[in-house]
Amino acid sequence: MGIKTYNPYTPSRRNMTGLDFAEVTKKTPEKSLVTAGKKNAGRNNQGKITVRHQGGGSKRKYRIVDFKRYKDDIPATVIGIEYDPNRTANIALICYADGEKSYILAPVGLTDGMKVMNGKNAEVRIGNCLPLSEIPIGTQVHNIELYPGKGGQLVRSAGNSAQLLAKEGKFATLRLPSGEMRMVPLVCRATIGTVGNVEHSLVNIGKAGRKRNMGIRPTVRGSVMNPNDHPHGGGEGKCSIGRPGPSTPWGKPALGLKTRKAKKASDKLIVRRRDGKAIK
Repeated sequence: MGIKTYNPYTPSRRNMTGLDFAEVTKKTPEKSLVTAGKKNAGRNNQGKITVRHQGGGSKRKYRIVDFKRYKDDIPATVIGIEYDPNRTANIALICYADGEKSYILAPVGLTDGMKVMNGKNAEVRIGNCLPLSEIPIGTQVHNIELYPGKGGQLVRSAGNSAQLLAKEGKFATLRLPSGEMRMVPLVCRATIGTVGNVEHSLVNIGKAGRKRNMGIRPTVRGSVMNPNDHPHGGGEGKCSIGRPGPSTPWGKPALGLKTRKAKKASDKLIVRRRDGKAIK
């Protein structure tokens, strides 16, 4: 998809950009694959805010996307590419030869009428889902499983892909979009290609109201608050935060504190971290 600009008839319109949705070929979702999208505005089951700056936003229905792709050896035809308000990527509606319909993530180059298939007998072609053991080294993949049968968990957002670097023993080594190199079991599945809607990251929101439509509420800097509201608050004018390092509103270290467990079990599967350091 391309980026479209607007005539600057208001100040906020001057730098605003949007997607032209050139890839989208189907306007309305498949009713059988749509369910109600419940909002919780960042609250947990006790009604307490656990994620700040969430709430409001346009009403949207959830599209049931098949991340598992375990309907093997049955060819499916792409009916259309659709916009999905719940994710950055577009989705593709496919219809299997037995009549069952499903949504999958739409990779770059997937168009109406193309055939896709799942399973170890599928060709290495855009949109096909295979075990990593059947995919050639150097291939770009997305929607990667971490545990066999659980469904794709890695590399699902717009414009992203991982590269298969090596296969050794029971594991494949992948370079993820973050730069991290990680081992994944060879029996896990991945989809060939790069996730579509590549220009998504280039869109300029342009005005605050557009963020509110997305369900994102305003974020206020701690340094402009009062000292009873935030550890960074208080002082005369634009002064420093007055602490050795930045803090959360509750006084905990922020911006750089590592929260990953020191002896997490999956550390042995990470070959190189995204900061370039090897796991010891």
